[in-house]
Amino acid sequence: MPDSDERGSAWRVSPSQYLQTRAPTYAVPAAPRSLYLTMRDGCRLAADIWLPQPAAQTAPARLPTILILTPYYRRFRVKPGAHIDACPNTSKYRDFFVPRGYAVVVVDVRGTGASFGTRDSFRSPREREDSRDIADWIVAQPWSDGGIGATGISYLGAASDFLASTGHPAVKAVAPLFAVWDTYSDHYYPGGVLLNQLAKTYDELMVGLDHDRRDVLRQFSYYADPNLDGPHPVDEDVDGSLCKAAVAEHLGNFHMPDFITEFRFKEEPLPYDPDFSSASFSPYHYAKGIPPDIAIYSVSGWMDGAGYANGSIARYLTLPNKHQHLLLGPWDHGARINVSPWRQGEEPQFILLADILRFFDEYLMGLSTGLREEAPIHYFTMRDEVWRAAHAWPPLAEKATRLLLADGQTLDAAAGAAGTDIHKVDFSFGTGGQTRYERIAAIDSRNYYSDWQGRDAALLNYTSAPLERAAEFTGHAVAELWLAASEAARTRPCISTSRRSRPTAPCATSPRACCGRCTARTRRRRRSIAPPGRRTAIPAPTLRR
Repeated sequence: MPDSDERGSAWRVSPSQYLQTRAPTYAVPAAPRSLYLTMRDGCRLAADIWLPQPAAQTAPARLPTILILTPYYRRFRVKPGAHIDACPNTSKYRDFFVPRGYAVVVVDVRGTGASFGTRDSFRSPREREDSRDIADWIVAQPWSDGGIGATGISYLGAASDFLASTGHPAVKAVAPLFAVWDTYSDHYYPGGVLLNQLAKTYDELMVGLDHDRRDVLRQFSYYADPNLDGPHPVDEDVDGSLCKAAVAEHLGNFHMPDFITEFRFKEEPLPYDPDFSSASFSPYHYAKGIPPDIAIYSVSGWMDGAGYANGSIARYLTLPNKHQHLLLGPWDHGARINVSPWRQGEEPQFILLADILRFFDEYLMGLSTGLREEAPIHYFTMRDEVWRAAHAWPPLAEKATRLLLADGQTLDAAAGAAGTDIHKVDFSFGTGGQTRYERIAAIDSRNYYSDWQGRDAALLNYTSAPLERAAEFTGHAVAELWLAASEAARTRPCISTSRRSRPTAPCATSPRACCGRCTARTRRRRRSIAPPGRRTAIPAPTLRR
């Protein structure tokens, strides 16, 4: 079945129905105005400004602006004669919002693309301050109506959070899509375990982009087209010399494997910089700066990255903002693939940008869209293949079923005899190459966990009896285990677990990962109350020393 919003009756007016009322009335210019914006410390950032052009009607003199902050090139230079998309990272926003009356401003964050400067950190606090300066510039332009929104997937979505946290009065609405709330827990250290291959692959990607190493960049399918010819210079840089000088400065950028391994424990300051920890590059750390009147739309998918769905839920539960919305679909990172085992095809049918348009129309453009009368939460239930609406998360009444470890490595309502199961760790064993993690490293994954069949036999497994009747599981499962490690005196015990359901439907023969991961708790890593900056629906491990 498809993930179309026609599946179920979750909306009074579905996104696709709303889109029918918002036909494009303006044209996208053939090229943007492109220039350098000077930040408070003198660093120059490359920006493209896309303004609606007359078509069916003349564009208003003043426009609301959607700001996109990206480290993945605002625009590529394209080799002569090639007819390809010069903006593979951002053109969908330009082509959707500009014809419907929005100005779209796309900026290379410092140390990337054609911008000057260096990246001293992943999601550097300097970028947050830059977003404030960019907002000042936008509202000073004659075409601006004084209102700013921001959106984007992954890094771009987190940048939307950072912009909101500056408290700039022009920012009215942000839609962080498939974006972390806590970089440590949601991204690089899910359950406290470092995704070391992700760090390595991300670093290779950014070397290809930041250093303009096209030989490296072409290893990634998204940027494999040989007609992509490096970052596009701004209009004043006719001979490209400024762009070359900017790229030269990028040689001083941080390298992810060196950077991320310095943060072994959550929120522990660096020994040489007591004011910098994993919180410094996480949106939740700046949540108190987000004004309560900003509208926020958190979007994620059941197979989104390491823990991005958890991040979207945490953002929704943490912030007190009155106008919040949450969407959870059957998607991987960026909704490139419908991950449901019962999908009709891998291409998602849900028109996500139609939903985002309605959000910005309501809270940024000031149109009456009926969005405030909709339920604030919408989520997709796989196997039933329908969208559902909810007013709280978790959406179902709590009814805990407690299963205990029993004899024969089973799970049962009654505990088995006291005992110990011993497992010798095989450090060559991995999660395979078809996990939820590949997509966030810009790897073009199409299937998830289809290579898992039988591989879990090498691990400790505890399996319950088949369910007596059909049941829906929506929310989080919690596994609480007592563990001991022979090497605990010399290493940090940090053990991840997965929970899987075995469908009885004939079409599904392989166990499927159940919407994420859970983390075993050792004696050193006890359950704790969620901190104010990161409210969750599950008991939270501190992940601190």
